[in-house]
Amino acid sequence: MLAEMAFFSFVELTDPTTHGAYNRWHQLDHRPENLALPGVAWGDRWARTGKETEPVRGTAVDGTDYVAMYWFRPPVEESVAAWDRLGEASFQWGRGPIIPGVRRPLLGFFRPVKGYAAPRVLVDPDVLPYRPNRGLHLTLTRYPEPHGRDAHDAFAWEDTRLIPELLGVDGVAGAWTFSFSHPQQHGTLPFKGSVSAPPGGLRVRMLYLDEDPGPTAEAVTQAEQAVNAAPEAPRNTGEVLFASPLQTIIPWQDW
Repeated sequence: MLAEMAFFSFVELTDPTTHGAYNRWHQLDHRPENLALPGVAWGDRWARTGKETEPVRGTAVDGTDYVAMYWFRPPVEESVAAWDRLGEASFQWGRGPIIPGVRRPLLGFFRPVKGYAAPRVLVDPDVLPYRPNRGLHLTLTRYPEPHGRDAHDAFAWEDTRLIPELLGVDGVAGAWTFSFSHPQQHGTLPFKGSVSAPPGGLRVRMLYLDEDPGPTAEAVTQAEQAVNAAPEAPRNTGEVLFASPLQTIIPWQDW
């Protein structure tokens, strides 16, 4: 497996005039510093477009504008500790991450569950994060009983029926699933209002896309609805907190 731990950050900018400055900071300062750490296997971020047209779910992550994630090499404790030290150093340098107008509704560590690659892309699932992509389709689901029978049945259906079907959708290159481990705890970031859950209580499904994320996401939704309409499909599949296409950020062009 590529890594033993991953980190997800959901970000909302409450001031629409700050997108350019925030993207420059993240793409040209914050992310390069993180990627240079030996314990970080890879990290990337994506922008949410067209959220005004998507259904409002009434969740804390509804307003998300950006999603970032990092993969950590073992030993995870040492890798994350070095990452935290960089965060503290960045604060002491006056280079973030405390930025006006930035709200972070989810900051959490997740354990990678399983990777999948569409046969046409040839590469192993561990290579997918390094393969260029045009964006993601990302789903965040909450399970009230993360180790109950309903969750177990939902995970089995996702693994054996749903994801194999989604891999056949044009533009879907592969997928990874993640199970919530614990929230981030760091002295330089405010955590008030961050979504949390018991271990396993949140699950992320990431579909890597190599076609236009908008139309591909629509095809993904249609395929998912068709699969889940089967008589044998589980009915208690958790509460979807977030389901949206995300677009790869092209430096300078997209800000």
